Amino acid sequence: MPAQPLRPELGPTSLPKVIGGFSTVLADPPWRFSNRTGKVAPEHRRLDRYSTMSLDAIKQLPVKDVTARSAHLYLWVPNALLPEGLDVMSSWGFRYVSNIIWAKRRKDGGPDGRGVGFYFRNVTEILLFGVKGSMRTLSPGRSQVNMIETRKREHSRKPDEQYDLIESCSPGPYLEIFARHPRPTWIVWGDESAEDLVPRGKVHKGYSGGEILPPLGANEHITPSVATALGLELKHRYRDGASVREISEETGYSIQRVRSLLAGADTSMRPRGRRSA
Repeated sequence: MPAQPLRPELGPTSLPKVIGGFSTVLADPPWRFSNRTGKVAPEHRRLDRYSTMSLDAIKQLPVKDVTARSAHLYLWVPNALLPEGLDVMSSWGFRYVSNIIWAKRRKDGGPDGRGVGFYFRNVTEILLFGVKGSMRTLSPGRSQVNMIETRKREHSRKPDEQYDLIESCSPGPYLEIFARHPRPTWIVWGDESAEDLVPRGKVHKGYSGGEILPPLGANEHITPSVATALGLELKHRYRDGASVREISEETGYSIQRVRSLLAGADTSMRPRGRRSA
């Protein structure tokens, strides 16, 4: 008896269109792994991370029909499915020219070894870059290194830093396919992209994304400019609802250091023991 799919596969809705076509597309397809019952599989019944699509279904998306004559494609692909990623890129009408590597870091800047893999423990993911027609990157792209180094967030969520990189290197209008979060100035398409939906997937404690903070010893001296930059970053996290203790645990800084940096950034502090609503 053939194995039953873990989730019913529904036909995708039509891709959005703009006059003249999209000049830049970002896509993070819901790749389907061959071992669909293992803990690596996104659609594992117990983990319930997200639904997946077959390779043929991904390839058949009419991306070439909604893009401009000349366009850029940024395509996320798991390390184990690199050939499939190149196949999808070709099917969508793009030729592969380069890639960007996301290096996942711990809070101290070292490689985050909590990734999975049958042969090596993956601490990187690949963002393939393809071109349709003839279009170079914008001027800032000529000095942009092909690496993003930041901390991971919930399962499968890619670094928010990708957007600034893409917007500085490729022209709009922008389309994100398989989006799981809305994005200003972008048109998004995906079954979890609406603002009132919370994407499935566990949020890992201590992984809030954003820039990597430098490790600091208990009495280590820092320059005023570094203190200002750190204070503004911690102020942002504090305003987002994190407590002083949570910031201390996440960064490895002492509670006294966190309070000092927040004070230096003129942070309006909440009463002790209370979290923001």
